Amino acid sequence: MIHNTLSLRSLFLFCCLVLIGAAQVHAERLPKKKKVLKTLTLANDYFMQKWPDPGKEIVTNKTRPSNIWTRGIYYIGLMELYEADPQKRYYDYAVDWGQKHDWGLTGRDQVRHADYQTCGQTYIELYKIDPKPERIQSIKASVDNMVNSTKSDDWDWIDALMMAMPLYVQLGEIYKEDAPAYHAKMYDLYNATKTEIGGGLYNSQDGLWWRDADFVPPYEEPNGEDCYWSRGNGWVVGALVRVLDRLPKDAPHRDEYEKTYLEMMRALVPLQRTDGFWNVSLHDPNHFGGKETSGTALFTYGMAWGVNNGLLDPKIYNPVITKAWNAMEKEAVHPSGFLGYVQGTGKEPKDGQPVSYTSKPDFEDYGLGCFLLAGTEIMKMK
Repeated sequence: MIHNTLSLRSLFLFCCLVLIGAAQVHAERLPKKKKVLKTLTLANDYFMQKWPDPGKEIVTNKTRPSNIWTRGIYYIGLMELYEADPQKRYYDYAVDWGQKHDWGLTGRDQVRHADYQTCGQTYIELYKIDPKPERIQSIKASVDNMVNSTKSDDWDWIDALMMAMPLYVQLGEIYKEDAPAYHAKMYDLYNATKTEIGGGLYNSQDGLWWRDADFVPPYEEPNGEDCYWSRGNGWVVGALVRVLDRLPKDAPHRDEYEKTYLEMMRALVPLQRTDGFWNVSLHDPNHFGGKETSGTALFTYGMAWGVNNGLLDPKIYNPVITKAWNAMEKEAVHPSGFLGYVQGTGKEPKDGQPVSYTSKPDFEDYGLGCFLLAGTEIMKMK
């Protein structure tokens, strides 16, 4: 009788494990493309309804024009959504944004600061659709000013790579005769960030970047580890993806960009949380630990692109991508479309806190842009 009871209990436990395993297998599947698009549409509609006038100034601790980097990142994501789902209202919303800023940059045509050039990435994409000269006049003048200068230490923080690096490849696509000069200057600026500023902001041993010279050792996190900020490294991932996606296969330094990208991808896999997110501090999970959407979205975007372009092994990376997307979709997206767990602006784990499901970051736009990049790239997966 005891033996039968144990057998029944063992059978019951086995069946439970089978059911749990089946549920986990199901949970590890990416949703269908229509479901991903539905989620992206929900999140984007929330933002467009909240900001019906794309020219309206952004008011937080002070008033800023709406063509700064935060909004520029959103429109980069929106243009990818427009490519995946070509609704005219997306195109019109982007054109209206450019027109209300006269296709200009904060700081005018001579500005060198990457944060004020970010909007140019969307201006260029809109020019490709409808090549009106005014759409790229200012951004071309700004980038040409840098190309014609010997100064190369402008990108002294890693966020700048995402904000401005792709511009040089985009302009090279349009002005093919000038592409070598654009590509050469891009590398000079990138290489200064990577190997010179602060002694070099990239640590090839860890496959990660310090955010700026303030975080190069001997600076360390509370647990004694180096400080690698999640979203900062996400910006680098995004920059490398957007450059590699457009850079000619035989362009100088392409191999180096690709090598660094792959080193970062390998470094990020073991740092993923069990729930699918990444922490704001990549090497100290207890320093303002918890789910964070913007860095997670950028890493997901980078990995999905790598799988789609044959650079990453789907057997290794698909489960990582799937876990991350499902976590963001189920745990960060509100029924209204608002995105939770987005860290506010800053440059390290303690900034932009608290980060929670209901916390509202100081800017809602860049987190959505990152999320749109991740989702639209996942839609391209087989």
